[in-house]
Amino acid sequence: MADRSLQGVGVLVTRPRTQANELVNAIEAQGGHAFCFPVIEIAPFDTNIVDKQAAALETPDIVIFVSRNAVEYGIRYTGGGQIAAIGPATAKAVKAAGRIVDIQPASGYDSEHLLSEPALRDVAGKQVRIIRGTTGRELLAEELTARGALVDYLSVYERRRPKIGSETLAELESRWRQGHINVVTIMSVQSLANLVELLPTWCAEQLELTPLVTPAGRVLKEVLDRYPSSRPILAPGPGADDLVRAIIALQNTDSGIAP
Repeated sequence: MADRSLQGVGVLVTRPRTQANELVNAIEAQGGHAFCFPVIEIAPFDTNIVDKQAAALETPDIVIFVSRNAVEYGIRYTGGGQIAAIGPATAKAVKAAGRIVDIQPASGYDSEHLLSEPALRDVAGKQVRIIRGTTGRELLAEELTARGALVDYLSVYERRRPKIGSETLAELESRWRQGHINVVTIMSVQSLANLVELLPTWCAEQLELTPLVTPAGRVLKEVLDRYPSSRPILAPGPGADDLVRAIIALQNTDSGIAP
């Protein structure tokens, strides 16, 4: 993407700060302006505590990583089991850690697509370890248990709602009021909930009027439930280029993005 299709478009980036650079760079490469407003903070648990918890679990046949964060803080706890990654970003993190991904969705990047893989269909009697944060969707564990697997969780980090300073909030509201926030990106239902809680009142009211781009169908539904008149857009994937392509497509529609 060498043109500057987002010239003058302001995008609110809500990813954790340590994971925002790729999206910020992709937006700015297209001439857009990215405003970083992390709505989730990733806090790893003490490795001594996790070590003890992992030691108490059964040796896994399959280890499922549900995110890049799970890989970053939990790759040491595979216990020799086959490694499953929920999507391409997670698989990339596993490979960057020098490990091999044994199970990965042929397409898609969620629990449903991972569960459709042949290696996870016949799991009766197998020990499955799901490495994740403190909370998350229960679909993987529920479905694998229904298929006869013995499922354990190993939590290696927690997702927290960060504390945002008054100066940052004031700057965001000022930019939004001046028309410099034209698109909001949201990666998960928890991100959306945190954003609504963190935003100043006026900005929160603008969510129904501001185009929102997300790679998750569950977020799309949640947005429409909260804001029936909103215009959420589903990106083709969770990668930075996927999100930017969706923003560009929005810019090229008849209505476009209001500057």
